[in-house]
Amino acid sequence: MIRFKEIRYKNFLSSGNQFTSIKLDENKDTLIVGANGSGKSTVLDALTFSLFGKPFRKVTKGQLVNSTNERDAVVDIKFDIGDVPYRVIRGIKPNIFEIYKNGKKFNEDCSANDQQKSLEGQILKLNYKSFTQIVILGSASFVPFMQLSAPHRREVIEDLLDIKVFSMMSDILKTQIKQSRDNLRVMELKKESVADKIIMQKRFIKQIEEEGYDSINTKQQEIENCDTETEEYQRSVEDLISKVNKKEKDIQQYTKSSNTIKKLEKLKSKIQTKESNSSHELDFFEAHSVCPTCTQNIEESFRLNRIEHLQGVLSKHQSSLDEITTAIETEEEREQQFLKLQKEITTLSNEVSQFNIRIANNNKRRGNLETEIQNITDRLENKNSEDEKLTEYKDKLKDILSTLQKTQEEYDYLEQGNELLKDDGVKKSIIRKYLPLINQQVNEYLQRMDFYVNFMLDEDFSETVQTPVHEKFSYASFSEGEKMRIDLALLFTWREIARMKNSVVTNLLIMDEVFDSSLDEFGTEYFLKIVRYIIKDANVFIISHKQDLYDKFNHCLEFTKDKGFSKLKV
Repeated sequence: MIRFKEIRYKNFLSSGNQFTSIKLDENKDTLIVGANGSGKSTVLDALTFSLFGKPFRKVTKGQLVNSTNERDAVVDIKFDIGDVPYRVIRGIKPNIFEIYKNGKKFNEDCSANDQQKSLEGQILKLNYKSFTQIVILGSASFVPFMQLSAPHRREVIEDLLDIKVFSMMSDILKTQIKQSRDNLRVMELKKESVADKIIMQKRFIKQIEEEGYDSINTKQQEIENCDTETEEYQRSVEDLISKVNKKEKDIQQYTKSSNTIKKLEKLKSKIQTKESNSSHELDFFEAHSVCPTCTQNIEESFRLNRIEHLQGVLSKHQSSLDEITTAIETEEEREQQFLKLQKEITTLSNEVSQFNIRIANNNKRRGNLETEIQNITDRLENKNSEDEKLTEYKDKLKDILSTLQKTQEEYDYLEQGNELLKDDGVKKSIIRKYLPLINQQVNEYLQRMDFYVNFMLDEDFSETVQTPVHEKFSYASFSEGEKMRIDLALLFTWREIARMKNSVVTNLLIMDEVFDSSLDEFGTEYFLKIVRYIIKDANVFIISHKQDLYDKFNHCLEFTKDKGFSKLKV
């Protein structure tokens, strides 16, 4: 049983910097009153915020901090589960989330999200929706059970009947099914891989058996062809080299022609220069008997002797030039012969290179063929080992098929288990068992509130209501006061079922403004009788505007507003 002992808060909504403290287990019934905006409903928001991190009403987290002080909003709640004391402190600006068990921090190394999961799953064993259905009945933002969607109705009842474990088991099984399905895929891939290897190995062995020797013979013939071609190429190379050698001998006699031509051209140029000078001098003496520079007479005998001498020199120069020109022409012919031979040698050398390339390619091809023959020979010699490898593949495939069968059986078993754990499985069987009790209990509480109808929930948590006038009615068809009676009856029923199952039993029951609009005086009396005499081990808190209810309760808490802050009147 969860026994809530005390809640206190400060700088939370309209509360100020001083803690507002409320004892939760001291009185059987407590009336909480106050004017609108005085802070009487703040206890609901403080309660759900401390346990679940969100307020009961539709208020954002930022709006929970007092707008005047703007920081240090803290909610502190104490409760016992059996003999174990717990305490939860949650704050905003700064953010605080601390859980204490026996005075020591609980899961302090975990993230806030993991801490919240531990608080709901391991400690409280209920979530926000279930908590609000069995602990709180509010008129503002509360969503009654009958207004919840079918999945959320199921969630509440699974919490009450303590069958959520089946949903957890289903989640675990789903993970295992996924893993098993992945294992199946892996084994299928392994099976296909080994099967492909067996096919390839069989083909390989067949190739060894059927094509090995034929392939060797073919490749041997190719080698012989290569050798024949190589011999022909080699003979061609030898013949070409012989020709190259002969032409290289022939070319020796022409190797100096180029140098000789250069020397002759140089000599020719010198003689031409001398000839030009002598010609100019001859022209001078033939044209002048008087020196044009000094105007003196040139002796005639000297002039005539000089002319005769220069004519002789020019004749010698011309003769030399004729000889040199002839020599140059001869050497140029020799040079042309040299170039011709050189070109022929180059052509022959290129042909030698081409044949050498063919010889090298043939040698490389021959080497490749010999390697291939050796590989085939090795495979032929090792055929027994290839047979052994095929046997290994077959044995491996056999083992894989055996494992695959076991994995398939495991997968089928998990699938069957998952089918049982689905909503239509074992959970539905348990819910079907408790539905008559639930319906009976609801109708008993309705009758105690002087509301004589036959209320029925089916296995899909849809309601059917029979009235003295109508055979088939629904929750939405009733007035607000009648809906409130149904909501109260369901609330009391959930608490009773929880007590019987000992799943989420708690001492706390809070109702917000249930008397203010929906219950008439007659209904109020019946309601108080239920709270006092039927609801066991409960500390009931009623939030109301009505001042005339004071005398109907053993204890009263009154909230007021002082300088803009909510205060609990002492």
